Amino acid sequence: MPKVEIYDTTLRDGAQMEFVSFSVKDKMRIAEKLDELVHYIEGGWPGSNPRDIEFFKKAKKLKLKHAELVAFGSTRKAKEKANNDRNLKALLDSGTKTICIFGKSWDLHVKDALRVPLKENLKMIEDSVEYLKSKDRKVIYDAEHFFDAYESNPEYAMETLEVAQEAGADCLVLCDTNGGTLPGGVHVIVEKVKEKMKAPLGIHAHNDSDVAVANSTIAVRRGVTHVQGTINGMGERCGNANLCSVIPNLKIKMGINCVTDKQLKKLAEISRFVNEIANIRSQHNMPYVGRSAFAHKGGIHVDAVLKKPRTYEHTDPELVGNARRILVSELAGKSTVLRKAEEYGLNLKKSTPETKEILKKLKEMESEGYQFEGAEASFELLVKKTLGVYKSFFNLEGFRVTVDARDDELIAEATVKVKVGKKYEHTAAEGEGPVNALDNALRKALEKFYPVLHDVRLTDYKVRVLDEKSGTGAKVRVLIQTTDGKSTWGTVGVSENIIEASLLALADSIDYKLLKESET
Repeated sequence: MPKVEIYDTTLRDGAQMEFVSFSVKDKMRIAEKLDELVHYIEGGWPGSNPRDIEFFKKAKKLKLKHAELVAFGSTRKAKEKANNDRNLKALLDSGTKTICIFGKSWDLHVKDALRVPLKENLKMIEDSVEYLKSKDRKVIYDAEHFFDAYESNPEYAMETLEVAQEAGADCLVLCDTNGGTLPGGVHVIVEKVKEKMKAPLGIHAHNDSDVAVANSTIAVRRGVTHVQGTINGMGERCGNANLCSVIPNLKIKMGINCVTDKQLKKLAEISRFVNEIANIRSQHNMPYVGRSAFAHKGGIHVDAVLKKPRTYEHTDPELVGNARRILVSELAGKSTVLRKAEEYGLNLKKSTPETKEILKKLKEMESEGYQFEGAEASFELLVKKTLGVYKSFFNLEGFRVTVDARDDELIAEATVKVKVGKKYEHTAAEGEGPVNALDNALRKALEKFYPVLHDVRLTDYKVRVLDEKSGTGAKVRVLIQTTDGKSTWGTVGVSENIIEASLLALADSIDYKLLKESET
């Protein structure tokens, strides 16, 4: 198998995703991170907006070690000479050694969008590629809507590729721009193009039919050596081919040398990094890199995986920088409890009474509405309390929460009374809401005794009504995430009273932090 180039367009195509907007600083940071993984980084379209012009100016200072920065744009305008075209001039001014331009392959677009004769479109492609090549640039030609074009008018679609090839294009990229072509169609069309074209071929697939990754891998099997996509499948409408799936599919499943083993191990980290900069919550069930990609919940599954991971894992999670997770739930068996106890440094066996007791308490609590899948810190506390190896750090003696309207503004205030050893602390604090006020008051009361709590803060808060038919008297489950800046943990609380449920989860989060500190 020949080497396959990975071309990332997160900074351009990915940025067209709804609710995503990258600043120049964001793009610089992502480009530096992508340099650890891919061959090409498409930085944007300098001829279309001031932000991308600024990015390419600043990007000249980037010291990329592995990837090559690419400027993207279109062919010259109709009836315009290539050497006078502002778009092509902006591409050259970007200073990149490689330029990617797109042109029309579909006669429908030529006639109804560009509204130029078919021959003029061919000349636009030819002139643009020739001009950029005359300026000593590597030229990647994106044949927009190629698969739809081939279905509509195969002769003309092929003619657009031929003129780009004859003009000197270094790679011809077949684009499924509308994302409507299925793998069978990609298979057939790529084979036919491969028979007639000498230039290297590429694939640019969109995910509107949920097959962009499949189409990309099928195209490689048929001889394509250049794959375009985005991190996490970001992109307009339904997104682009997800490189976080494409890359391991090629590397692990097909044995294709597209990245090194060291680069592959950075995949999960890069996935999370890009989502963080884009301010998007990571999709937990994303293949390979998602938090749940190698998470096991059912007791039988857990038992088998612990004996031989291959039984329920298609690949080793460590290859892509991910990790196996054993979830705690009402479906858990003794194997789950034993595995979690082992993680906590505890020695349990299937036959010990403590194991049965933990499992019994787990199922009783989950029947009451508790859920430990996202609250493993609460489960660790449960296990250690059951085994008698838990030290109580404080007792909550009482609390009160009030909400007042002051100057057209709602102010929440919480008071708590805690006991640490033989000492009492009675403290009040305000917050943006009752839970925030409780969180502030509880930590304020305890920081006097435990200064390490100063860096602890709430990062996520979720409420789930467990029995909607009970109306306002229904039980609620509160899941919270807490961080100390170094690690993050989840805790849970359940009650008919949302304030009490929140306080139970908050108390567990503090207990867990103090427990970890005492164990170091």
